Amino acid sequence: MSSIDFYFSIGSTYTYLSVTRILDVEKKHGVKFNWKPFSVRIIMNEMNNHPFPDDKKSKVDYMWRDIERRAEGYGFSAKTPVPYPLTQFDLANKLAILGLKEGWGVDYVRLTYKRWFQENKEPAVEPNISEICSELKLDKDKVILNANSKEIEKEFLANTDSARNNKVFGSPSFIVNNEIFWGDDRICLLYTSPSPRDRTRSRMPSSA
Repeated sequence: MSSIDFYFSIGSTYTYLSVTRILDVEKKHGVKFNWKPFSVRIIMNEMNNHPFPDDKKSKVDYMWRDIERRAEGYGFSAKTPVPYPLTQFDLANKLAILGLKEGWGVDYVRLTYKRWFQENKEPAVEPNISEICSELKLDKDKVILNANSKEIEKEFLANTDSARNNKVFGSPSFIVNNEIFWGDDRICLLYTSPSPRDRTRSRMPSSA
């Protein structure tokens, strides 16, 4: 099965569109996404990139409406605006890293985004975090303690270093054959025509 590195941050608005449909993409196209939570905040701060500041209201308003339209086009809903930016950004993503190690990470990320964009419940804060843990049958106090461990912090920073080394500058981003594709709307390019730089080979990596 072909493999694609999927760099994302819970807190990225457009990533909602990707995580909601990415499992269907896997099934339909026979690919496997390697979920890699990283700190897009660190990367963007390094680039002095603040895409949706308060003084750009027209751009922010467009973002919310754009997400609604695109979600509808994919067959699901988005009720915007949602709480943004996140107050517990690091914890939300470190929980994802812990969950991916323990086998509940994908469900956690998808449920977190669903509740954020369909129920207006901010990730990694109460009562949402308790409700999510209850739905996933997790011990909330235990997972928060483990998510805040040095081991998970180290992996979070390592994923961020890996993103930087792969020239990732935003979320969601996908790496195929050492080539970066940024944005939810680039998912279709991961399994269609090969790169214009090399029309002689498939874009998808070998499954061998």
